[in-house]
Amino acid sequence: MTLSSDIEKAIDATIDRERDTLAKLSHDIHANPELRFEEHKAAKWIADLLRARGFEVEHGLAGMSTAVRASKGDRKGPRVAILGEYDALPDIGHACGHNLIATSAVGAFLAAASVVDVSGGEVVFLGTPAEEGGGGKIKMIEAGVFDGFAAAMMFHPFDRDVLAHPALASVWLAMTFHGAPAHGAAAPWDGKSALTACMDTFRLIDGQRVHFKDGVRVHGYITNGGQAVNIIPELASCEFSVRARDTEELARVRAIVERCAKGAAIASDARVEIVARQGYRDMRNNMAMARRFGAHLEAGGRKARETDARVGAGSTDMGDVSHVVPSIHPYLAIVDENEALCHQHRFADAAGSDRGLRTACDAAKALARTAVEILVDDSLRSAVQEEWRAGT
Repeated sequence: MTLSSDIEKAIDATIDRERDTLAKLSHDIHANPELRFEEHKAAKWIADLLRARGFEVEHGLAGMSTAVRASKGDRKGPRVAILGEYDALPDIGHACGHNLIATSAVGAFLAAASVVDVSGGEVVFLGTPAEEGGGGKIKMIEAGVFDGFAAAMMFHPFDRDVLAHPALASVWLAMTFHGAPAHGAAAPWDGKSALTACMDTFRLIDGQRVHFKDGVRVHGYITNGGQAVNIIPELASCEFSVRARDTEELARVRAIVERCAKGAAIASDARVEIVARQGYRDMRNNMAMARRFGAHLEAGGRKARETDARVGAGSTDMGDVSHVVPSIHPYLAIVDENEALCHQHRFADAAGSDRGLRTACDAAKALARTAVEILVDDSLRSAVQEEWRAGT
């Protein structure tokens, strides 16, 4: 079942009418980057906009002051969540384009809400903090915020249009090495270098990369390299991000990385403490839903590839959502292919550009149409659910 032309026109007209308001929201968030869990301005601007359009807005979901929710429709029917992100990166600002994610989600919600009395069901906007390493969506899952949804969706800026791209399962490992200090010139033999153990960890991990499966990513940096040049370092530390295509391979590679750290510590007669920080699960793209998003996107003049193995993947807590609710996380270009990717300065510039805004509005229309189609089409909803259950 496709949407009626009247519903499609109403959705598109809402986003076109709100374009200037959405542009201001995007530019304000872009010009005021806020780190994870600190997105107070962005959350307020979003809430103020939604209240100005007559919606009640909840704050403080899952104990996070910058998490917000608004809804429209009948909760007894099917429910669809449209997700916004708005946290930035340290130093480089909105180089992941979360200002555009927030803008598209707000626009899609306003558009879907404008027709939900006709479609039936409920559309919900969820403002999800701290995607950049904080796992805000995970906290919301644990608090039951995602219970009862038929689908969840968002878009992400990229350098190409792709309907379904993988996201890697991940974990962060913080390592602290403890040695023994000594004078670096007068009696270096009395010391046990924590820094040597730390650096040897990197070398040992590099030696194990030949045993990693395709898609594995392990990268780290030294957070403490010693205390003074003439002291054998008694303390050194580093942090690694470990990623893999699924949780099974992630567990295997994590064990290798931890074994390298322990072996390096033994070699220097040092001691290592390893603390794991919760990462994200891999992304389960729901293709029944992704293809409908693609059809609506193409109706608006953008034809996306279904997938593209030429480009690498990162990690997102939307992956965790996809394990509890059928989900999509399509990517749409705000730069030319291979011009820039997320977490680069050029990409941050593009996130504040007119092209970035056009892409956010294109995404909003396709998201809203997809959300409403799920509400009205029992067969599509069944196909989405059957695919999701088959993957669990």
